[in-house]
Amino acid sequence: MRAISPGPVFVVPTSKLASWSTRLGWFAFVVVMLSIAIVRTGFLEIEPALATFGAALVLAALAILLAFASFVAIWRQGFAGIGRAVLGLLLGLLLLAYPGYFAYRASKLPMINDISTDTTNPPRFAVLARLRPPGTSDYPGARVAALQAKAYPDIDGLEYEAPVQLVYRIVLQVVTKRKWHIVDAIAPTAQRPGEIEAVATTLIMGFRDDVAVRVSNAAGSARIDVRSASRYGSTDFGTNAKRIASLLGDIDDAMNEALTAPTRQEPKEEEKPPPKKRPAPKRKR
Repeated sequence: MRAISPGPVFVVPTSKLASWSTRLGWFAFVVVMLSIAIVRTGFLEIEPALATFGAALVLAALAILLAFASFVAIWRQGFAGIGRAVLGLLLGLLLLAYPGYFAYRASKLPMINDISTDTTNPPRFAVLARLRPPGTSDYPGARVAALQAKAYPDIDGLEYEAPVQLVYRIVLQVVTKRKWHIVDAIAPTAQRPGEIEAVATTLIMGFRDDVAVRVSNAAGSARIDVRSASRYGSTDFGTNAKRIASLLGDIDDAMNEALTAPTRQEPKEEEKPPPKKRPAPKRKR
């Protein structure tokens, strides 16, 4: 009996474009993680970290283009590798979604990165001035104030009819609870307002923004002003205004709780009932 030999086995080649799409997508992901680590640890200056991040975005865009090109090749020539092409496409879209969202926000917001509740006399950066790039510690001026008033009209300070020392103490507690790095804290006196300087870090990239809080006497009441400014870039994508609004909201909640809390009263001594009178003894006649 003659054995039947198997027919020729056809191996479907994998699309090289799909393979390169996946490789570029994973490589871009690693480069993004590296740039974030550089910013958060401060291992290098901010410029190399941003350049690394920009290169990763270019690689992510190339991964998307190669994924679409591989789809065409797979459809026309019957190559394998549709899974690799989809993975490269997803990695590229994932990496571009976050900066794309911020780019959209930047197109809707003014090109400013220094926000203050008092644009006439903003809180100052004293200790933080040593950490900021040269020429960025002073408030930019009337042009930025006008752009801020148009984009964020609700940004304003808070005033309370309460002792300035109490208000300062509550503000310091709220800032401390936010886990910001406090570089200086000066309690208010009769001659000068209270001041708090802290460094806030953005959630994902870890960019360092500077915050200054001032608690001052204002005609018998206490006024709170906040200034938040980015160290780099010409726009903050609305981050500083959002930070100030969130901080003032937390301070207002804490102040309302402190001012409406009932005063603690000493417990009254229990009144003892008067002693019972003993009946007079009966006398025998």
